[in-house]
Amino acid sequence: MDLSKARARPHRVRVVTVIGTRPQLIKVGALQPVLRQRVDEVFVDTGQHWDDNMAGSFFSELGLARPDYSLGAGGGSHAEQTAAMLVAIEPILVRERPDAVVVVGDTNSTLAAALAAAKLDLPVAHVEAGLRAYDRRIPEELNRVVVDHLARLLFAPTPTAVQNLRAEGIVDGVSLTGDLMQDLAADVLPSIRDATVLQGIGARLGMQLAPGGYIFVTIHRASNREPAALAAWTNLLGQLARPGRQVIVALHPGTRAALDREGIRFGPGITVIEPQGYRTSLAMQLHAAAVVTDSGGVTREAAWLTVPCLVLRPSTEWHEAVATSGGRLVAVALDAQRAAFELDRLAPVPEAEAKARARSASLDLRRAGAAEAITEQLASLAAAA
Repeated sequence: MDLSKARARPHRVRVVTVIGTRPQLIKVGALQPVLRQRVDEVFVDTGQHWDDNMAGSFFSELGLARPDYSLGAGGGSHAEQTAAMLVAIEPILVRERPDAVVVVGDTNSTLAAALAAAKLDLPVAHVEAGLRAYDRRIPEELNRVVVDHLARLLFAPTPTAVQNLRAEGIVDGVSLTGDLMQDLAADVLPSIRDATVLQGIGARLGMQLAPGGYIFVTIHRASNREPAALAAWTNLLGQLARPGRQVIVALHPGTRAALDREGIRFGPGITVIEPQGYRTSLAMQLHAAAVVTDSGGVTREAAWLTVPCLVLRPSTEWHEAVATSGGRLVAVALDAQRAAFELDRLAPVPEAEAKARARSASLDLRRAGAAEAITEQLASLAAAA
């Protein structure tokens, strides 16, 4: 073997990707197939979402590789969880010595991995950099800000995210890549466009589902698990139910536990189901009369699907989604009166079915190309090696 030729082979970039939650799995589901064509990836799952309904089933549904390391660091307070992840991630990074550590979004897993990498002087590559709700009471907001100031590569999904970074003095290493979740939603849309998909979902869930005949709800944020908030939004949902329009809540296990602690029960017209897989969740959004959520991911999925969406937060980091929604996406916080007004404006019961059928038939959702753009940036690290 000619050793001189062997040494001349181009360096193949090696990255460690760290995830831990259901939304991160969705994003990596769009990124990983493209990334692994050009980059060697070590895949780490912190276990921040350890429930199979929340995360476990997503590995098979999205065709993700099994993690190289599973840390089992879910549960506990923010401090306990982040500390456990830091302790577990550091020796992995020492062992693997990657060219970059890829972190996704705004979770405790993201923060822990970024801190561990930065302290080892390993480049941090932040997917979804620059998002800001401008509300420091939100734990995810603090994570985003810290990680962006640690990162060397910042993959911004929107022009506003780029502007937010610039306003904080962050310009080096910033790339406008588009949104990974848009890539995945566009890929899945053809398989859920026909409303007959609801028949199979309804049969599995033991209920009748018709286009425009229900509201799809997800609520998971820590702020909405406080006693006063729980009482407020359960009352809000009760006021949204109408004859011919059931309210279906895909209930996060943490939210369920908080409701149980307070002894709060849902009123008539509200049906609780387990968290659903990605394809089912997207289909139930597309064919709903409207979506009600405090999730950033569901908010932007609803925006791409052009479904009316009420956001149970005073603000959202997805400013473009609000601005381009034509009034379909509204942050109502926990104001029940406003929520009922906006829903009756956006999806009146007599028109809901026709609106839902027209929406699914005409929707034209294109890929953003985010997976390719991010992979190109990471693969280019080989030139600097």
